[in-house]
Amino acid sequence: MKNKHIYFLGFSVFILAASQLFIYSADLKTEDELHQQHFNMKYGIFAIVQPEELSFAGEEIPIYSSEIWERIDKELLKNTYWQSNTMLYFKKANKYFPIIEPILEKYNIPDDFKYLAVIESGLDNVRSPAGASGFWQILKGTAREHGLEVNASIDERYNLEKSTIVACEYLQDAYDKFGNWTMAAASYNMGKNGARRKIEKQGSNNYYNLFLNSETARYVFRIIAVKEIMENPRKYGFMFRDKDMYTMPNYTTVEVDSTIVDLADFAKKNGINYKLLKQFNPWLRSTSLPDKSRRKYILKIPTDTDLMVFEDFAVDTDSVR
Repeated sequence: MKNKHIYFLGFSVFILAASQLFIYSADLKTEDELHQQHFNMKYGIFAIVQPEELSFAGEEIPIYSSEIWERIDKELLKNTYWQSNTMLYFKKANKYFPIIEPILEKYNIPDDFKYLAVIESGLDNVRSPAGASGFWQILKGTAREHGLEVNASIDERYNLEKSTIVACEYLQDAYDKFGNWTMAAASYNMGKNGARRKIEKQGSNNYYNLFLNSETARYVFRIIAVKEIMENPRKYGFMFRDKDMYTMPNYTTVEVDSTIVDLADFAKKNGINYKLLKQFNPWLRSTSLPDKSRRKYILKIPTDTDLMVFEDFAVDTDSVR
């Protein structure tokens, strides 16, 4: 019994000494070292796994070339780890691709070109420093060449349906000139004349063999990267539900063939406010719609009741004076 008591006493002393040694060793770590340890346990940046194959508009991308893969990898990394921006691509694509896709199909343009609109504008009605505007970033001269109206009151580059048709016409003409869709895409950035000069000077019509300015040299790779990520969201870490996506609200259309003097008044007569009228018809660029030539215009009028968030506040006009 005495030996058993001595054994347990010795074991307790050992445990106490070991625990003190552990506490002492932990104390040896500085606050920064512990912080770094926790950081490495909870956070990590992973390299992109090279896909076995990639294509654009049915054309093989030569990722067997280490130089080509390096350029694609760069764009994949940028779009994978700029998570908020790419997540917005997914959300807005759900809203606008259903408008773009059937127009591409109607004009026999490969469906992959919808990703060109994504990298051009982020699917937003933006304006570039050079004056290119709308989802497809069309220049004023190009718009007018293709029959779009561009003036102080109306700019149809902001009409998604009409500007998509112009993009289709441009791309088809470029394909006819260069013989492949990849070069047609590159010419959308640098212009058809610029592309032709590069091809003639360097003796190749293969985008992947041409030495180009830095913007055009990245351009097609940006499209390829966005396509790859948006077609394989979970592979690149993007998780979302159907209800997280943006959707196009319901709307009806109204045809007009005469001047609308006051668009705000027109909006009220159609049961909406001025803001919604402009949001659904961004090609209206002023407060009126002049139409001396009696041209026909189609205006979208939203019908979802939840878009009007609340009634205007009542104002005592006497107290304002």
